[in-house]
Amino acid sequence: MALAENENMNLFTVTPNLPTEALVINSYETFSSVRTLLLNLSNDLTGEYRDVALAIHQLSELGVMLISQMMDRQAPLSQG
Repeated sequence: MALAENENMNLFTVTPNLPTEALVINSYETFSSVRTLLLNLSNDLTGEYRDVALAIHQLSELGVMLISQMMDRQAPLSQG
């Protein structure tokens, strides 16, 4: 098969119609895992490579914080 014929094929997909809460929780867990992996990786790096890993870690930390805020806002809605 030619590449053009496979453009719409995805290796990974998100299940349609998942509840928002499930999407938020899975996003939080994904960002948390990335954050941990990057911090562990940065311990083995030096110089510019370490700086880049720590910058990516900081961005992922911001993602965790944003999703955490969203979870805090979503919680009252899902409890009601």
